[in-house]
Amino acid sequence: MTAPPSPRPLPRHLSGWVLPGVAALLTVGPVFVQAPLVRAAPMVSALITAPLLLLALAAARHPSPDQQRLGLLLVGFAGSWLGGTLFWGWGRNHPVLHLPIEAFALPLAIGGLRTRWRIGAAFYLASLLGTALTDGMIALTGLMPLWPPIVQAAPETAMSLLQQAALNLLSPLPLLALALTAAWIGTLAWRLKGGDEAGQVAAATLASTVLVDGVFLGAALLAPGLSGLI
Repeated sequence: MTAPPSPRPLPRHLSGWVLPGVAALLTVGPVFVQAPLVRAAPMVSALITAPLLLLALAAARHPSPDQQRLGLLLVGFAGSWLGGTLFWGWGRNHPVLHLPIEAFALPLAIGGLRTRWRIGAAFYLASLLGTALTDGMIALTGLMPLWPPIVQAAPETAMSLLQQAALNLLSPLPLLALALTAAWIGTLAWRLKGGDEAGQVAAATLASTVLVDGVFLGAALLAPGLSGLI
């Protein structure tokens, strides 16, 4: 059985840093936009996926290659948005469900890497990998049992618990684990950024995951109420 032909790349018009930059914004943005929206109105957040996906599909069919690229990227973002909404809206008390719920589109994304949708697939897969690594670090550092009490507690209690959990990460072994994981992500992102546009999008998404986790840790230490988790 012969392998399917590789998808033909789009003509290069969009500046080399714009697409990765948009991918980075789409990684960081949900921390400040989606998290409070899901807490207040999870169904609204879920319904937003429909117009977001329609906009993405329309842009992906636009005659302009630049619009097509942005549309393809938004398709991947729509998948990540919906996965995040489903978990944080209805499954947040059960951390073991985090990765399975967010991975709902994994088969489509893997298949999409061989098609014209590879930019969106790369964004979704890189976001999912970032989620998996973050959850893995939470489990490795022994903080996973604190997750349900934090998200179920009253705001004042939750802030205290979250701050204590963040302080536990400042011990030598957790710090070493965090540093090694961040270094590995950085190395992977550096390698990916030298590839095609899908690789550059994945690199920007992974690098932004490190930034988001750093911002979350800082917020948990200094202002737990702004962490997006409570």
